[in-house]
Amino acid sequence: MTETIDSAARDDRRPPREERRRPRLRIHRAWLVAAVTFVTIIGGAAFNSLPGLLIDPLHREFGWSRGEIGLAVSIDMALYGLTAPFAAALMDRFGIRRVVASALTMVAAGAIASVWMTASWQLMIYWGLLVGLGTGAMAMAFAATVTNRWFVARRGLVTGILTAAGASGQLVFLPLCAWIIDEHGWEPASVTVGLAALVVVPFVCLLMRDHPADVGLAPYGGTYVAKPAPARGAARRTLRVLFDAARTGPFWLLAGAFAICGASTNGLIRTHFVPSAHDHHMPITVAASLLAVIGVFDVIGTIFSGWLTDRFDARRLLAVYYALRGISLLFLPVLMAPDVRPPMVFFIVFYGLDWVATVPPTLALCREQYGDDSAIVFGWVLASHQVGAAVVAFLGGVARDVFGSYDVVWYAAGALCAMAALMSLVIRRVPAPKEPVVSG
Repeated sequence: MTETIDSAARDDRRPPREERRRPRLRIHRAWLVAAVTFVTIIGGAAFNSLPGLLIDPLHREFGWSRGEIGLAVSIDMALYGLTAPFAAALMDRFGIRRVVASALTMVAAGAIASVWMTASWQLMIYWGLLVGLGTGAMAMAFAATVTNRWFVARRGLVTGILTAAGASGQLVFLPLCAWIIDEHGWEPASVTVGLAALVVVPFVCLLMRDHPADVGLAPYGGTYVAKPAPARGAARRTLRVLFDAARTGPFWLLAGAFAICGASTNGLIRTHFVPSAHDHHMPITVAASLLAVIGVFDVIGTIFSGWLTDRFDARRLLAVYYALRGISLLFLPVLMAPDVRPPMVFFIVFYGLDWVATVPPTLALCREQYGDDSAIVFGWVLASHQVGAAVVAFLGGVARDVFGSYDVVWYAAGALCAMAALMSLVIRRVPAPKEPVVSG
């Protein structure tokens, strides 16, 4: 009898069976969507590793000037930027999957078709028009749309991770394409990046979802929100958002600073670093490897910047990033040499950490200033980034043709970065809404 009572007491102390079950660890679907977005941006960004590698081979094979080749690159960059805000609105209208799958196909078509070109105007059609429109539809506005829809918590971190995807593509494809060009010529390299874009299309079609409500979920860290009806009049809405934002001072400060960001990264380093290093007798494969190292530290710096953006004033972060970037560019001309020396390694590591660390705080300021329209506003700010990149991609080639070196371009870019630091500091903050006072 005593044993029965003791057994019953032990049974009473046991939690019910359902409480004893260990809860299964479930990963929110938002992280899968973010992973697909990351891979998609890598596939679309593969082409961005090519222009700097192909300037010299195209110049030798066709006799085109560096200014002509730089013009094709500048068209690509300008269309990349100008497409971005419309892409964000098109995603609201037709869905992320349709827009991104179509964009990847355009990138692949432009990259592969360039194998048969014989005139510089064809370079501008294939590289400039097709690739520019395609990559623009997968620009940072794509990352902003995914982040805004699928995440409430960890937005800064996710923005940093998705922004780093472009650098990861550079990390993967730069050494590969440099080796292919060195061993087999530029045509196989162009086909390689075209196929890389096509490979990603099935992942987008099968795994991407347009909205958390499509799978009956709330966004990560938020509450359930019904999927809004498709937004009609995408172009009209995109222009309306631009006109409204253009009446505010923060928009012009953000756009101006981000234009300098594009000029000092995509327009300058990505396009002209390899040919500039080759001018100092550095092998192309070595210079391309240095750019790939920038990609390694870009991933680290951008994710860390996203973490910092969740915790510190975005304006001050931007000011620090731009100021340090400008200082480093002023030293670059004296670091160029036939081989890789420690000061150049230090520059590469530092520039990698700073490359697109500006994106998370810039997007955070757009979100703070413009709310629900922030993805489209950021698209327009990104357009200024690419216009700045396009101008320097073209003028950098012209400067090399005229002066015989890139030194003047490095110094001018350093001065512009100092200006961007000042512009970031004077952006006014939007005061946080006050909590209602409940009288007792």
